[in-house]
Amino acid sequence: RRATCCAALLLISGLGVSGCRPGTADAAVRGKELFETCVPCHGQSGEGNAQLGAPNIGGMKAWYVETQLRNFRSGARGANFHDAEGMRMRPMALSLDSDQDVQMVSRYVETLPMTPHAPVLKGDVHAGDMQYHAICGGCHGPNGDGNEALKAPRLAGVDDWYLATQLKKYKEGVRGTSPKDIEGRLMAPMAKTLANEAAIRNVVAYITTLKP
Repeated sequence: RRATCCAALLLISGLGVSGCRPGTADAAVRGKELFETCVPCHGQSGEGNAQLGAPNIGGMKAWYVETQLRNFRSGARGANFHDAEGMRMRPMALSLDSDQDVQMVSRYVETLPMTPHAPVLKGDVHAGDMQYHAICGGCHGPNGDGNEALKAPRLAGVDDWYLATQLKKYKEGVRGTSPKDIEGRLMAPMAKTLANEAAIRNVVAYITTLKP
C-alpha cells in the first residue's frame, strides 16, 4: 500500500513539474473558455470584424498569437497613443492570468478555421508582386505562408485592410519601435522602404492573390 501511495505521489509531482494538466482535453476546453473574451471583437470562429478593427485570426499559428499577446501584455505593442486598435487590445491580453493561459488560448486560435475575406482595397497587383518579392518574400515566404524560424507570420488570407494598417503603423513608427519588440524592430525598416500609401496598397493587393 505504501509503495502504491509513493507511486501516486511521484505521478502527481511529475504533472506539477511539467506544468501540464493531466490530459489535452482540459487544455482545449480551457483555451475555448479563454477565447470567449475575444469573441465580441474577433468573432466566434476568429473571423474578425473590420468595423471594430479586429482582424481574422482563425488558423494563425499558435507561436505568433502567443508572441503578440506577450507583446501586448509587456507594452511592446499597444502602448502608443496613435495605435487605437492596439490600445483596445492590450487590456484584453492583460486579462489573461498566466503564461499558461496565453499558451492555451493561442493554441485554440490555431485550431479555428481560416476565414479569408474579399479584398476591400485597390492596388496594382503587378507592382505589388515586384515589391513583395523584393521586400517581404525572403521572410514571409514566396507564398506568404510564413516562417516560424524567422518569426515571420503567415500573410496569405489575412484581411487586406489589416495588413495595410499595420504596414502604415510600422512606417510611421507607431509599431515596431519598442526595444521589447524584436521582430517588430526588424519589420519597421522593411515597411519604410514602401514609398507611400499607394505602394502599401500595391503590395497588399498582391498578397491578397496568395492562397493560404
